[in-house]
Amino acid sequence: MKLIKNKEFGGERPLFGIHDVRLENVNITEGESGIKKCHHIEADHCRFMGKYPWWHVDHSLITNCYFEVGSRSAIWYSDNMEMRDTVIDAPKLFREMNNLKLTNVVINDADETFWKVNGLTLRNVTLHEGTYPVMFCQNVDVDGWESDSKYVFQYVKNAVIRNAKITTKDSFWETENVTIYDSELNGEYLGWHSKNLKLVNCHITGEQPLCYCQNLILENCTFGEDCDRMFEESTVQADIRGAVTNIKNPTSGKIVADAIGSVTIDENVLQPNNCEIIIRK
Repeated sequence: MKLIKNKEFGGERPLFGIHDVRLENVNITEGESGIKKCHHIEADHCRFMGKYPWWHVDHSLITNCYFEVGSRSAIWYSDNMEMRDTVIDAPKLFREMNNLKLTNVVINDADETFWKVNGLTLRNVTLHEGTYPVMFCQNVDVDGWESDSKYVFQYVKNAVIRNAKITTKDSFWETENVTIYDSELNGEYLGWHSKNLKLVNCHITGEQPLCYCQNLILENCTFGEDCDRMFEESTVQADIRGAVTNIKNPTSGKIVADAIGSVTIDENVLQPNNCEIIIRK
């Protein structure tokens, strides 16, 4: 690989079309599209300041880098990318991509980040602020995640998530074939309108969780006291540890818990209205 080291590039498209290049201690300053239409690029200890600095780049590795606030929409349409040990302060990264892996990355403005990514692997990733991160993604593998962004993981298909701490609202809406292990899920309206959502060893807080779900499965999960009107219009198989506050109008299945504060079955319940609700003895 050709080495470019201790350089600064600004303006429009200064490194357009480069390939088989390693960048070390390079600054991409004010301007647009600093690295575009490139392939087989490595960047280490680089700093990105201008807009859209990394578009249409195939086969790339980014390590120990920093994306400033001004580098919004920094990485789009770039396949086969790996990023490690990097801090991002800009919004709207990672759009329309295939085969993206991040390890030990902090994103401090996660607004509209990770949209339409197919093959997303995340290890020890932290997200702050912003709305709708991880939208319309598929084939997602997460182990180690913490976020306080709103509306995370919507319209996601085929995902496995482990060891996550999520504080949000409206997470996992309209998802399909998602399994979550060993995680803490905080915020109202969890998982509405999902299909084949499975939660294993998870703790859930927030009002009205897990409503309008098809084929919902819970194994060894616990709920906070604020979880009311659970499972409305859901088909569910739930093994719950500890107590739940209120269950409302599940459609079918079986729910087992150690204690149940109240159950609401009213005239609005959907048929077949045959969900077994059992207090464990």
